[in-house]
Amino acid sequence: METNSKETLQADFDVFDISEEFGFLLEEPLTHLPDHYQVWLDLANNLTHLIESRKLRDLVDKMPVLSPDLLSDHRELRLAHLALGFISMGYVWQEGQHAPAEILPKALALPFWLVSRRLGLPPILTYADSVLANWKLKDPTGDMRIGNMDLIFSFPGGDTCRGFFIVSLLVEMAASPGIMGALEVMRAIKVSDLTGIKNGLIKVTQSLEKMKEKFKFMHNHVEPAAFHGKLRIFVSGWRDNPMLPRGVMYEGVSDEPILLSGGSAAQSSAIQCFDALLCIQHEEETGAFLTRMRDYMPPAHRQLIETLSVCPPLRDFILSCSNSDLCQAYNSCVSALVDLRNYHLNTVTKYVIIPGNHAQSVGCPFRGVGTALNTTGTGGSNLMVFLKSVRNTTQKALILERLS
Repeated sequence: METNSKETLQADFDVFDISEEFGFLLEEPLTHLPDHYQVWLDLANNLTHLIESRKLRDLVDKMPVLSPDLLSDHRELRLAHLALGFISMGYVWQEGQHAPAEILPKALALPFWLVSRRLGLPPILTYADSVLANWKLKDPTGDMRIGNMDLIFSFPGGDTCRGFFIVSLLVEMAASPGIMGALEVMRAIKVSDLTGIKNGLIKVTQSLEKMKEKFKFMHNHVEPAAFHGKLRIFVSGWRDNPMLPRGVMYEGVSDEPILLSGGSAAQSSAIQCFDALLCIQHEEETGAFLTRMRDYMPPAHRQLIETLSVCPPLRDFILSCSNSDLCQAYNSCVSALVDLRNYHLNTVTKYVIIPGNHAQSVGCPFRGVGTALNTTGTGGSNLMVFLKSVRNTTQKALILERLS
């Protein structure tokens, strides 16, 4: 029986491209591509200097158009997508909010488009790139702790850039036991295994609590003024963005500008999996935005969310059981997710709203976002309205009935 369970679990890992230890993270990302693509890596590896010296656009404009056909496996494609994504963001935002590039040149746009098609991702830097696939260990034999981790590619912002992406990665890694718990619940509910459901929910709750603990590292490793004034613009996209209201033209790909959202925590497959498991249905615009953000996830990760969404509804099952232990396990899980969302809301206030208001009065360093994105998320949502909406909807999922 146990062997069968392990085989089932391994089948899930393969189908949904996840692992027990790493969850949705890309395991052991590559840092090198075939020599044919060295020009991409040279630009991406020197991106901060090229942006700050305003040389990036000139170099990209002189770049040859390379076919991505020599990229052979998933990891090579993910590194290419990461590199082209970083270069694209640097190219568009090199001059800050006042002169964003409205056209990506063919040498950047066409290979980025083709690589994206092969991966099932959009041709823009996504959360799956900058967080899930943008890490390496300083000491390969050491642990995955913040002091032993570094980014493959960086934007301006120094330690704040490194801290922001690596803390986000550690939060995602803390989600991995919860993903395993969600799979357990998914299997247990199909056979009405109450103990299996309860144990799976306990794993999800513990995982959500660990995610919040890792999230707290943000305050030690990310400086608010540097995040708002230097880094944030480089993860901003060109959909629902007042700085690029028409989007960006991809030369050699489309005759019309393309609208795409920037990287956002709303693109975290882990959080959307927990929503799907707990039957948390977000309202109207918020729900539509979150559903659209699934298009920015690797297809296998998106498939897990959709699989959890069509399982027998967990909340209805628990209500029908009238089992107080199960109800308590479910409510603990929902409360932990509310707590994480509250913490996210407060952190956004510290890193976006307050520095944004300050920048409005004193001016923004390094050609940053100024006031343009003070209330808009990098994915294009109305930031505080969105975060309060998801928090409130999550809270409403609590089961308030007294169960005997």
